[in-house]
Amino acid sequence: MTPAEVSAARAVDPQDFDIERVRADFPILQQEVNGRPLVYLDNAATTQKPASVIEALERYYYLDNANVHRGVHELSERATIAFEAAREKVRGFLHADDAREIVFVRGTTEAINLVAQSYGRANINHGDEILVTEMEHHSNIVPWQMLCEQTGAVLKVVPINERGEMIAKQFEKLLTERTKILAMTHVSNALGTINPVKSMIHRAHDVGAVVLVDGAQAVAHIQVDVRDLDCDFYAFSGHKLYGPTGIGVLYAKQNILDAMPPYQGGGEMIEHVTFEKTTYNILPYKFEAGTPNIAGAIGLGASIDYLRTMGLGAISAHERSVLRYAMQRAQEIEGLRVIGTAELKCSILSFVVDGTHPADFGTILDQLGIAIRTGHHCAMPVMQHFALPGTARASIGMYNTREEIDEFINGIVRAKSMLI
Repeated sequence: MTPAEVSAARAVDPQDFDIERVRADFPILQQEVNGRPLVYLDNAATTQKPASVIEALERYYYLDNANVHRGVHELSERATIAFEAAREKVRGFLHADDAREIVFVRGTTEAINLVAQSYGRANINHGDEILVTEMEHHSNIVPWQMLCEQTGAVLKVVPINERGEMIAKQFEKLLTERTKILAMTHVSNALGTINPVKSMIHRAHDVGAVVLVDGAQAVAHIQVDVRDLDCDFYAFSGHKLYGPTGIGVLYAKQNILDAMPPYQGGGEMIEHVTFEKTTYNILPYKFEAGTPNIAGAIGLGASIDYLRTMGLGAISAHERSVLRYAMQRAQEIEGLRVIGTAELKCSILSFVVDGTHPADFGTILDQLGIAIRTGHHCAMPVMQHFALPGTARASIGMYNTREEIDEFINGIVRAKSMLI
């Protein structure tokens, strides 16, 4: 998200967002935990699901449960129509050119591994360089390390500053004609930092590199247009977009997918099989071996429908207002230090409190009905940068309120009094 895009989004009045209507759409929020109303602030790990998504899953299993493609009976045809309609919804959501550029996978992790082991094994050679940032999730580090071990390529890392922002001068220095892949997060799951991905993609293309963007933490908070970004690959997970677990998406430009070898072998990804030779299916099925997560794709389509109804611009404005309030309230607590203070950030409030361990805050807040996450958040290099064992992380979703932030802040104060 560029500063101009942030300014445009800020034009949406968060007070126009009907938060009570939204909260009523999420059944899980209507409960108590440990005798207190649930305050769910673990959205970066997984988001809750609106009733419409749950109902879409139920409807498939109640009425349409059958395998997709090639079936001639009614249930198979209905399941196939719903499955492919979900693919088209994802295409529209990402503003991709063609539904053939949308590959269903289990999640962001599988999408990145697919690119590393298919595109990477076919195109990366000894001495080539793969560039990542210091703020990456392990899912956007380890697959590239594995590829480097397999090919003799070299992994390079763009450092971050003390605000949790990528250091632009170091990016320019490390990006060279030896760089063949740039893999970066759109939004950091540990810091909330929004990277300037559009300009980074442009610069990477200048040196002939392809670019993969990890959008797992972005798609629920930022309007993504893959054509405008001009990224070569974009990956996200359904369960962080108010959809089901076990479903995700890899977007890739059609010409790149066409040239890539299959990632897995089996049913669906084939055109013709003999013991002498196998020919492969057309896109996107070449990369969708085996029975897919049909219900998951349909549920993901339902979550996209829900987001469109609510309006992602209105959701973003509301979330920014809540995050801004949370940052302000956090500053009132003596000894609390926010980790990740980038000028452009969303959703995430990670913190530590002097003289305490983050895990203790998670345990005490849970007793107050407040769900946060503690630890390294699958971003150990970030923790190493800040010389921390981990952080406590509150992450905001569309259904969170300022009143919940007040409960959260009061919980931190109470926990601190018990720990120090």
